[in-house]
Amino acid sequence: MKCPNCDSSEIYKNGHRTDRQCYKCKHCGRQFLESYRDWKYSDDVKQLCLKMYLNGMGLRGIERVTGIHHTTIIHWIREAGCQIPDAPKFEEIPEITDLDELQTFIGNKRHKLWIWTAVNHKQPGVLAWTMGDHSAETFKPLWRIVKCWQCFFYVTDGWPVYPIFIEDADHIVSKTYMTRVEGENTRLRHPASSTTSQNKSATPSRLRC
Repeated sequence: MKCPNCDSSEIYKNGHRTDRQCYKCKHCGRQFLESYRDWKYSDDVKQLCLKMYLNGMGLRGIERVTGIHHTTIIHWIREAGCQIPDAPKFEEIPEITDLDELQTFIGNKRHKLWIWTAVNHKQPGVLAWTMGDHSAETFKPLWRIVKCWQCFFYVTDGWPVYPIFIEDADHIVSKTYMTRVEGENTRLRHPASSTTSQNKSATPSRLRC
């Protein structure tokens, strides 16, 4: 056996780590194990640890049961948390959501951009938004957020992207019924050169993406 750092064969035993023999190099002082485990855990193992955590089991307890270090479990929890879409507070979840896309541009009118917004039909303010082109791929991340609200109805215009995601029974296609989201679009169109007070009124209070 040789030191993985300096390739010296002058090594000696240096205690144990989780019942595994440790070694130390006399030449460079490097501590190492004879062999290392593959630390790439399967998705099933990750899901098991997350389920334990969600069911109230402590991090140290999960470590004792699975043998997986608690810092690794913390990393998985944070990673999973980043994938959960933001949502309004329970009392803010709308019964009816208006969905619309606002066309704008960057620099000049040839560089078109669409802002897709989700609005509570009964209250002012933008609850969620995304931006990009006018395709289903741009709407998809916004829909991942909105569908978690489980609204009674979703109100949209006739743009063909919406029926791809929204069930017919939950979908109201009516431009005249979209006064709330049209009002929010009007505020978003407000010129950037307006006064400070006007800018505040034109800025959505709860943007989530």
